[in-house]
Amino acid sequence: MRRTVVVGLTVLALLAALPAGAQAPFSGKTVTILVGYTPGGGYDRMARIVARHLGRHLPGNPTVVVQNMPGANSIVAANHLYNVARADGFMIGLFNRNLILGQLVGVEGMRLDMRRFQWIGSPAEETDVFAIRADLPYRHVLDLRRADPPLAIGATGPGANTYDFPLVLKAFLKLNLRIISGYPGSADIMLAIERKEVDGRAGSWSSLKPFVQRGLIKPMVRTPSANPELRGIPVDQDLVTEAVAKGVLKLRAVPNKLGRPFVAGPAAPAELVRAYREALRKLTQDREFVAEAERAGVEVSFTSAEEIQKMFDEVFATPPGIVRVFKEFFRFE
Repeated sequence: MRRTVVVGLTVLALLAALPAGAQAPFSGKTVTILVGYTPGGGYDRMARIVARHLGRHLPGNPTVVVQNMPGANSIVAANHLYNVARADGFMIGLFNRNLILGQLVGVEGMRLDMRRFQWIGSPAEETDVFAIRADLPYRHVLDLRRADPPLAIGATGPGANTYDFPLVLKAFLKLNLRIISGYPGSADIMLAIERKEVDGRAGSWSSLKPFVQRGLIKPMVRTPSANPELRGIPVDQDLVTEAVAKGVLKLRAVPNKLGRPFVAGPAAPAELVRAYREALRKLTQDREFVAEAERAGVEVSFTSAEEIQKMFDEVFATPPGIVRVFKEFFRFE
């Protein structure tokens, strides 16, 4: 018995002598999820759902909080994580998935290389949907070619799907739309729709679904998706025949596969990055998380860091001719 006690005390002493990170690197820590948008939108909602469940899948069960840093459709927040945030790894980011396209076309203000971020993964896929007020008389998206007056479409600004998707629909499907940008976030656009200040908006399906279910808006067209809920909605690429138009629409839809991607800074410790990746994978199999996410209209689907890298390779391998045309429709503000 005495020997057992001595051995046990020795083991405890050895454990105590180990660096804190070797025991539980997140023990007693706070992890901050930096979100590039204001509260109330799809990115913020996803961050808060993840924050409520992520801690118990990280060694040491840390507190997880959300910090909003809106500006330039996430560029401000992404620059902060890349250049300013402490390199200890206890801040991770959730930014506009279209930043990858921003780097492709060389938008101003991006003081970072998206390929140097340490990608954690994504707990969801997304589909872009363009929707209009349910009380408007148009039945098919191509009916909007004859809209008179032009439909007013609310948007945050160039670089977000609220702006870019209506813009390419206007250009390639010849829809009669007037894009009104400058809204701080998607929640503000929905309030404008309820007030009938604007006629519609584009956004991710997870953001729009609650308002479709309420009968406030109706979906008219979407990007490709295997989601059975969207089966009856026309796909944008199916409504054009020109090769360049198809190529531009296809490129614009690639980031949807990223869904809501989480990243760590370039200098975050490898041990913590591995822990985040494993925790996010486990999270997408967590019944409590999945139930809450699905109640919020999120299509839970894990995308690994390796898969994200393949998508980056796909984007940066786009033929120059498609990129030149794409740049005419894509910019950030």
